[in-house]
Amino acid sequence: MRGAVLAGAALAALLAGPALAQAVNDYPTATRAEYVLICMGTNGETPEMLQRCSCAIDAIADVLSHDDYVAAETVLRMRQVTGDRAGLFRSGATSEGILATLRRAEAEAEILCF
Repeated sequence: MRGAVLAGAALAALLAGPALAQAVNDYPTATRAEYVLICMGTNGETPEMLQRCSCAIDAIADVLSHDDYVAAETVLRMRQVTGDRAGLFRSGATSEGILATLRRAEAEAEILCF
């Protein structure tokens, strides 16, 4: 009986693996790949930079949820747009808070990975 219980628990853990991994890794592959490609374009397209840039996005993902990362990236991109409508993203406590969290995550990634 005990063996059946252990086997059942092992099977449940095995089946929960992909769901658990998805819960921990909420960044889509495309988001991670885009970050790594931009990072490598900036820092050099070498195998070492592939490892460092991959490490960096993993470190950022440990600090920011994907939704918060997307929000911060949106603020950064909108700040580059000219015109009055983009002005909303250039100032304000919400925009500054979102960017502060991203910058903290990037600083951690820099320390851990570079």
